[in-house]
Amino acid sequence: MGIHRGANRRFWFYGADYTLEAQIAYLNRLRKVTEEELRRFIAGKERPEPDPALPPKRDISRESRKGNGRPEFRILEHVGTVRKVGRNYVARCPSCADSAHDRSGDNLAILIEDPRFYKCWAGCTKEMIRVALGCPIRVRNYA
Repeated sequence: MGIHRGANRRFWFYGADYTLEAQIAYLNRLRKVTEEELRRFIAGKERPEPDPALPPKRDISRESRKGNGRPEFRILEHVGTVRKVGRNYVARCPSCADSAHDRSGDNLAILIEDPRFYKCWAGCTKEMIRVALGCPIRVRNYA
């Protein structure tokens, strides 16, 4: 029921049976914090300043086109369910799935900060992944 911030997965609350009804009943038994208690708790606290040593994060969602006017390939639009693990999203590799190698659905790592960077831990190349998605990498012919 609760979502772990590090693993980004749901876990059951201890102290209740592992059924949805029991988990909801457990939550309903907990004492509610009043608005006044919450105000006292946060009184005098300030939001921390961002660390100036860290580089600012780029908003790559707006960088949708390359200099040639063609839309940029975005892997997250093509893979199915992703989950967050550390600094990466993890998903089923399309190339491995076509050949029945990625049964656990975690071979493809996609960098959260910049999803243009992705890697299959089973060894599939970017070309193989793109072909499996039906979006092969274009080859320029200089003739």
